[in-house]
Amino acid sequence: MSSSATRAAEQPILELRDIHLAFGNNVVLKGVDLAVQRGEVVVIVGPSGGGKSSLLRCANLLQRIDSGQILLEGVDLSSGSLNENQIRQRVGMVFQHYYLFPHLNVLKNLTLAPRRVLKESPADAEVRGREYLRKVGLAEKADHYPDQLSGGQQQRVAIARALMMQPHVMLFDEATSALDPELVGEVLAVMKDLAKSGMTMLVVTHEMGFAREVGDRVVLMAGGNIVEQGPPSEVLDHPKQERTKQFLSRMTKH
Repeated sequence: MSSSATRAAEQPILELRDIHLAFGNNVVLKGVDLAVQRGEVVVIVGPSGGGKSSLLRCANLLQRIDSGQILLEGVDLSSGSLNENQIRQRVGMVFQHYYLFPHLNVLKNLTLAPRRVLKESPADAEVRGREYLRKVGLAEKADHYPDQLSGGQQQRVAIARALMMQPHVMLFDEATSALDPELVGEVLAVMKDLAKSGMTMLVVTHEMGFAREVGDRVVLMAGGNIVEQGPPSEVLDHPKQERTKQFLSRMTKH
């Protein structure tokens, strides 16, 4: 059985069912359904204001949904009876901005949450922290402070920090959009390596090259709905929906 066929037979690791979200009269999500299989890289693209980032924030309970269901490994997260911090241990998130603690060095940024939340010993946390810094190519920066790093380096530290919690799913919300163009590649390289390692990833991005190369599936969102989804070669090269064609046409002009 192929890996794709195997995935199809499994229960999704993350499932969003009929997700509705509004801020006053502004309806942001209009009944979105999305299932992500274990080890799958799903890349969400689309115009600004289409609901992409809101969907990610709902997936790890940073944003409360108005109605619908969010299931992680078969457990309903939207019931309100679960510990949100425990849920966020399993669903890591990397934002557009790095949110590193400026008064802590890089290694202490990585080890703070494992020590406080996972009750890991300082020695064990430091060993793992140095290993993750090595994986993101920053082993020599352990003692540096965030303001001594470039934006790309800070974002790689943020990825390592999220991985320290040993998440089952990683969410990336425009992780490269705040970076200078020459720094984008180093962060995308870390994300590619993470995908190759088998990490389940849900990625909101405007980087079409990444979507094509790394994504198992591309999802086009607009107007609070999923307009089209499928393998990158189908959605990006042979889109079926007019809204998808319009978006891709605008992207090629930039």
